[in-house]
Amino acid sequence: MSIADLRRDYSQATLSEHDADPDPIIQFGHWFQEALSAELPEPNAMSLATVGSSGRPSLRIVLLKDFDARGFTWYTNYQSRKGEDLLQNPHAAITFHWVELERQVRIEGRVERVDPTESDAYFQIRPIKSRLGAIASMQSKPIDSRESLEKKFDEAGAEFGDNPPRPAHWGGYRLTPDWMEFWQGRRSRLHDRVVYTRGDDMHWTRQRLQP
Repeated sequence: MSIADLRRDYSQATLSEHDADPDPIIQFGHWFQEALSAELPEPNAMSLATVGSSGRPSLRIVLLKDFDARGFTWYTNYQSRKGEDLLQNPHAAITFHWVELERQVRIEGRVERVDPTESDAYFQIRPIKSRLGAIASMQSKPIDSRESLEKKFDEAGAEFGDNPPRPAHWGGYRLTPDWMEFWQGRRSRLHDRVVYTRGDDMHWTRQRLQP
């Protein structure tokens, strides 16, 4: 079978612009809970797209760690490529693809670092080895070997023991959305797409898009 022949028809659910919640954050919460209930593998995995000063886009998978009325939060190394991109251009896009539910959510908006106290609190609940890894790894920077990385990890453990502090180069980002789209797969590629746009008055409007 060729790649061109790979296809499936979607038929699990529907999405109406009239039934969707007026608040897209609440609507996201409904869908995220359904993804949790379906016991999908890593339902909080999301694609994060950033663009630096060169105009060249970059995409990777990160893990959502919180969402509320303020936006969508994840944690990473501030000196990584995505961190450098966001320093140059504080706008980004994230996408959730829950293939088992035939659903996708696309979100765009402005990104800011979370308050340091939030980063401190989250860092403290991470597994100890993850905390040491955040100290040892200068994410996205070259290193000569795996052995060198493991040596840096061991050195961090020897220095900080069971109580490593959050390094200044590591913390959270929050994307405050101004555009969100909910996509539900349907038969014959006539998918349901409902998009929310936030105006200058901070109120959301929603409408159906053609697939």
